[in-house]
Amino acid sequence: MRELARRTRFPVAFGGLFEDGAVPVTSIIGTRTHSIDGLTVRPERGLGGRAMTELRPRMTSDYGSSRQITHDYDRYILGEGLRTLLAVPIVVDGRSRGVLYTGAWREAPVGGVTTAPAMTIAESLASELRIRDEVDRRMRSLSPPGTAVDAADREELRESFAELRGISAEIADAGLRARLAQLEQRLLAFARLEAPTTGTGPIKHAASAVRLSPRETDVLACAALGCTNADIAARLGLREGTVKAYLGTAMSKLDASTRHAAVARARRAGILP
Repeated sequence: MRELARRTRFPVAFGGLFEDGAVPVTSIIGTRTHSIDGLTVRPERGLGGRAMTELRPRMTSDYGSSRQITHDYDRYILGEGLRTLLAVPIVVDGRSRGVLYTGAWREAPVGGVTTAPAMTIAESLASELRIRDEVDRRMRSLSPPGTAVDAADREELRESFAELRGISAEIADAGLRARLAQLEQRLLAFARLEAPTTGTGPIKHAASAVRLSPRETDVLACAALGCTNADIAARLGLREGTVKAYLGTAMSKLDASTRHAAVARARRAGILP
């Protein structure tokens, strides 16, 4: 929300994600009152509902007199004294998953200069939701907790991890990359829970002190799937020689003479699932 307000240069920003057919506003910054607290927006109702239904931004520079929207939420919006309001839907795979608002207490022009940065933030959130959906889907497809993961499920886990690393490498937003890293840790934690154990817990390995660079991890994750250097280069957008160099440094750090040995040691160290 702070980034939304900063980029649009409007003082107020608020929004939320779909829950049970409506969007409860869960994040609010910049308001002068508590009028917006408790606002829940339904599709087709108000400015935000219209934006979610039409899958495109909706705006007004005079909210109170606008005839283009229903006024179900006047006590919230006008209670805060907002006059200018922009609503941008968060769209994932052609479906609204939430809405972002930004506004001001005075009449102000709302055009492309304001809408473009708001849409950029909405698209970034949509990308994160899309990735979370895919990770959650793959996690649900794995065996229930407490049961052994069979070979097919473990390969699915490894494929998910490699794909997530590839997606993360393409994203410039540092905050979004950090969130993706948290999802990667969830996959690694799941793999560690299902790892072979001794009487005292998961098998430990001397390589546990090894620290691979992000790109070394990316390359090794793909190698773990049986990808050739050419496959890895195409998958990660690197040159084949660069892939070979990353593999070489990863193997050296893991004290492994082959990529297969490096993958095995990285798995024992909890670097790969």
